[in-house]
Amino acid sequence: MIIAVDGTAASGKGTLAKRLADHFHLAHLDTGGLYRAVALRVLRLPFPADEALTHAASEASQLTHDDLNHADLRLETTSAMASRVASIPAVRQALLAYQQDFAANPPNHASGAVLDGRDIGTIILPNADIKFYCDAEIEIRAQRRHKELISRGETATYADILAGIAARDNRDMNRPVAPLKPAEDAIRINTGKYAIDQMVEQAMTYIVSPE
Repeated sequence: MIIAVDGTAASGKGTLAKRLADHFHLAHLDTGGLYRAVALRVLRLPFPADEALTHAASEASQLTHDDLNHADLRLETTSAMASRVASIPAVRQALLAYQQDFAANPPNHASGAVLDGRDIGTIILPNADIKFYCDAEIEIRAQRRHKELISRGETATYADILAGIAARDNRDMNRPVAPLKPAEDAIRINTGKYAIDQMVEQAMTYIVSPE
């Protein structure tokens, strides 16, 4: 069973994907982590940001396992750069095969996979068995992200987070390659209406267990 979970920033798509993967014993790939890993490599280059971005595709082709587990992947500066990196067609192409191979050959002999991101159901896995699209009002998403960052000890203001998410939404939805949008056959979930457990329960009503 292959499940695609797409959605806007801080919409809860990653939480939903992980919970579904755990419940159905499927492999899970947070594809946003791939772009954050590329972003982190770009940020470490000894060039100004705009110049460093010209090396993003090369950095994407050199990702290592350690890159995908770095502690700085969740920093807000990394997330902001990840959105810029993700708008580069050559970067998306470099990571396409990795994502599709993960779904076709899930690690640890899993019976399937759950991938979450922004173009899983539309580009990466258009033939996924089931597709979800998560979204919520931007104010709710900003509150969630602000709470998350504060809990990790990062300095952030709600206003800055709100502006950052608005900018990211704009980039994600209007980039020329693989823009963020629901797949035509995706099940839409307004995650602002539900607590986490309720969101997961709602999604699970659409899934038939592979067991």
